Formats: sequence, structure tokens, C-alpha cells
Amino acid sequence: MHQILDFFSKMDIKEVLKNYYGYDSFRVNQFEIINTILQKSDCLVLMPTGGGKSICYQIPAICMPGTAVVISPLISLMKDQVEALKSNGIEAAALNSGNDFSADTIVRRKCMDGTLKLLYISPEKLLAEVPFLLKQMNISLFAVDEAHCISQWGHDFRPEYTQLDVLHKEFPEVPIMALTATADKITRQDIIKQLRLREPQVFISSFDRPNLSLTVKRGYSTKEKENYILNFIKARPLESGIVYCLSRKATEKVSIFLNSKGIRSAIYHAGLTQQERDKAQVDFQKDDVQVVCATIAFGMGIDKSNVRWVIHYNMPKSIESYYQEIGRAGRDGAPADTVLFYSLADVVQLSQFAKESGQKDINLDKLKQMQNYAESSVCRRRILLNYFGEQRDHDCNNCDVCDNPPQRFDGTEYIQMALSAVKRTDEQIRTATIVEILKGISSPTVKRKGYDTLKTFGVGKALSTNDWQDYLLQMLQMGFIEIAYDQGNVVKITESGNDVLFGRKRAELCVIDHTVKEVSKPRRRLHLEIPSITIPGLPQTTGIEDCQLFEALRTLRRQCADEEGFPPYIVFSDKVLHALATIKPVTLDTFGFIPGIGEHKKMKYGKRFIALIQKYV
Repeated sequence: MHQILDFFSKMDIKEVLKNYYGYDSFRVNQFEIINTILQKSDCLVLMPTGGGKSICYQIPAICMPGTAVVISPLISLMKDQVEALKSNGIEAAALNSGNDFSADTIVRRKCMDGTLKLLYISPEKLLAEVPFLLKQMNISLFAVDEAHCISQWGHDFRPEYTQLDVLHKEFPEVPIMALTATADKITRQDIIKQLRLREPQVFISSFDRPNLSLTVKRGYSTKEKENYILNFIKARPLESGIVYCLSRKATEKVSIFLNSKGIRSAIYHAGLTQQERDKAQVDFQKDDVQVVCATIAFGMGIDKSNVRWVIHYNMPKSIESYYQEIGRAGRDGAPADTVLFYSLADVVQLSQFAKESGQKDINLDKLKQMQNYAESSVCRRRILLNYFGEQRDHDCNNCDVCDNPPQRFDGTEYIQMALSAVKRTDEQIRTATIVEILKGISSPTVKRKGYDTLKTFGVGKALSTNDWQDYLLQMLQMGFIEIAYDQGNVVKITESGNDVLFGRKRAELCVIDHTVKEVSKPRRRLHLEIPSITIPGLPQTTGIEDCQLFEALRTLRRQCADEEGFPPYIVFSDKVLHALATIKPVTLDTFGFIPGIGEHKKMKYGKRFIALIQKYV
């Protein structure tokens, strides 16, 4: 029976995939996940951002009778998904606080008469509607998106998610699919337990995002960060990106700086009104601004496929957060860049936050893992994949460590200088005071405490303040010092630090590269591999993209989007435009062969795009 079902499901869902989404084949695990739901079984899906999670529940929703209910945490995310579905010719709507009464009434009517294939709803709204609307619907499946929110072990715990065990209690015959991009083993187990999933199949796709370059910049001053970011963005004209900051103040400062340099940017943080946040997000989605400077409050609710880069102005609190945030770049599979700035001040501040949180030990451990990643001298992608339980036996050649392995030198003398300053002050000073003593700076603290009389005062004046801060960061990472967060962040010497201080062993430090702190590296040309496609009436593609045609296609895409009130990426992704600029189809039929162009979009946009392409052929 299952074999018969598999055969017909495969035929049906492949047709749906082609007609609505424009693809000829599924990605890894997608067909198996879809088939699991078609057989009315529960499943847990771990798939990286941009890996195709949405298709896993949207295609069953199209194929099965009734309406799929998608539980989503953010209104903005629902809006994105609904617009994308409608643009593909699929009936979808959302129930949330953003609807007025008449819009709500129309959505409810469509739910009850079965004309809606997907209903997006927040967990709070769903719980309120269980006895009312949901009982009057023919529900095909429940999809719990961002399912890590359900677990206290996850990185974005949402208490209201914990009540979703009501789904199997009230609707025992309806299959449940839980989906997330980041969840370690303990979080996965908690999701299954909280949702009461019944013998669920667990699908874990590769966490590798090979299209993302990974770069870490350590010890940059504020001015150096600004110079780097400015040149980085100037090398990427018209390409959208996000700058994540640790504080609201930093987001505002960076945005003001960028705007003063002629780069259109917006601010997004929890201190703004809802109206201000909504405007920033819409402006970014519609490419009215190039950059959003944001706290972590921004991002989970955006499905913008053409974000070409993400910069972390400060270090994130965990690898889960970092992975989720860089995943907002390159969702369309085209090359994208990520840069992480990392400093000792970030470590101190984040450690303080972790200590004051309700889960001190867990959060300190996650922070330590993040430090290990930032300080690594081995392939960064291998570290990321290993964290999520995926081993890789080769380097990625698309991270800064692979591109430029760090050089090391015998740093014993510098380490002993710093440790001596700590020892001679009875381990009662912070990192800033260590630097002042080493540099011979007579600050008020140094003079008041008499530290200017120490033997180590001024012993390291030949090095810059930034260099000393970098070496202290390395010493912290290598375990020679630790910070006593419960004693006012003073520095303590560890046992291994004492071994170096008293000459029992020697130690190496990484050479600080001063040459890259002025400007970012020149942008390498985006290289997008266009798959070999046999298209009737067209010669085999040369694989050479017409860059002028790409820009013209991007302008036309913007025009189409403005006419409909959609963000440009809803019309076509950057990856589709790159393919069009390479393959250059000139008939409606050949246009429909481009991956990512379904039947609905072919008929809707084909003639306008073909007319433009013909001018370049």
C-alpha cells in the first residue's frame, strides 16, 4: 500500500513542485518529509535557513483536502509567506492582530468553506481559536514553524509555544510537522516532548551553507569598524545587507554614520514603536533602503531572499543565534558574505548578560562555544557543522581561516608582561587598567591606586592599546586568564597562566594583521553556477552572464513589484535573474524552463521579461 502511495504521491507532488515553484527536482529530504505528512504521520524537520523548509508543508497543503494551519511567531513572517504563496497562485491568508474586522471575516469564511489552502496564525491566536474557528475547519495538517521557540533549551524561548500540546489533544487525527533551522540534540528532544509528537520521523538536513563566506575580524576599534563597513558596502552597490548590533545605541550610531556617507539605511530595535519597526522592515523588503542596522529583534520575521551580506558589529551570544542570523544572507542560494567583529569588550558584556540570565550555566557554555568559533585557527565551517553534529573531513576554502591561515609567534614575553601587571595588583584590576599599566598611562585609577610605581608600569609602551587588548583577548581564549564576573569583572590568573608567568612553559600568540583594518577586501565577482539545462530552441548555455542585462532585469523586477505592492524578491529571486541573464530565453516556453519560474509566474511576467531580454540578444 505504501509503495502505491509513494508512486502516486511522487508523481503528484513533482507536478506541483514544477507548476507552482518552477523546480524539476526536490532538495535532500524534501520528498521524504512531504510523503511522511501525506501518510498522516508526525515529523520534526531541521533544515538550514534557505534550505527549503516552507515547501515541505506547502506542497502537502496543496495536495491534501482541507486547509493547512501554520503556526508562526511573527506577523511580518506571515505577511512574507502569504505574499509569496499568492504570487505563485496559491490561496493563503493570515489571522493576526494586523487584520481589520472585514479582513478577518473574509479569512474566516474561506477557512470554513475550504477555499483556503494555508492559514498562518500566531500561537496566541491559535489557542484562542481552538474551540471556535478551528473546530469548524477541515484541517489537513499543522505546521509549527520556528519550533525551537517551544523549548527552554532553545535560543529564543517563547512560553506561549508550550501550550501547543493542545493540538494532538483536540485534533488527534491531524499530522503535525515541527520545523526549525537550529536545534541541538536536547532542544530536538524537548520539541518532540512539548508537542507530544507521536513516533515522529526526524529529518536533519545538512547545515552547510556553502554559498556563505565566513569572516571574523578581531580587535577592531569603532573607527576601524566604520571604515571597514563603509568600504565593504561601497564595494557592493545596490546589494541589500544587515548590520547586527548588541545595543540599540550602536544600531543608531552605525545607521547615522552610513546615512552621512550616502548609504540608505534604517534602524530596527525593540525601543522603536511598532509603526517605526514596520516601516523599516517594509523599506528594506522593497529595497527602498539598502541596509538595516538592527538588534537581534530583526530578522526572524523576514523572508527576503536577496540579502547579499550580514555583518555582526558585535559577537552574538551563541552559535545558534549566529547561525540563524547569518542564514538571512543568500537564502536564494547565490553567493553571499558574512563578517563578524569580535572584541574583548563583547566577551565581558555578553558574559555579564549570561550570568544575570535565568540560565547562567547554559548561556555561559553557549557563549564559550561562540568564543571558540571566533578565535579558531581552523576552518570555521567545520566548527559550525561539528557544533550541529555534522562532521566534515575537509576544509571549506570559503572562510578567512582557509583563505589566510593565521601566523603565530612566541608570545611568552608579552604574556608575562600582562600577567605580571595582574599579579602585582593582587588580581584586583580589569582589562582596561592592565592596558593602562602596560602602556604607562597615568589614568585617575592608576594614580589613585599607586600603580604608576609598579615595576611593570610602562613596560609595554611599544605596543598600541588595540594590540594589547587583542593579546589579552587571546590570553583569555587560551585560558591563561579568566574574568571574575561576580567580583566586578576583575582579571584572575589561571594555573596555566602561572606556568607561563613563572617560566615553566612558553606560549604562542597570533600575529595581528594591521594591514586589513583600514578597508575591506575588494569584492570578488559573484560567481553563480547555472545548471546545465536543455531548452528546446536554445543553444547550450555558455555560462557567461550578461551583467548589463542582469541590472536591467533587476530594474524591471522592481517595476513589477511596485505595481503590485510586493517586495522585489517576491517576483523573482536574484538567482532567477542571474539565470535569465545567463541563459537569455526569448520565448514563453523557454522562459518557463528557468528553475524557480512556475506556471503562474511564467504567464504573469513572461512577456515583459522576454521583451527586455530580446533587446540584449
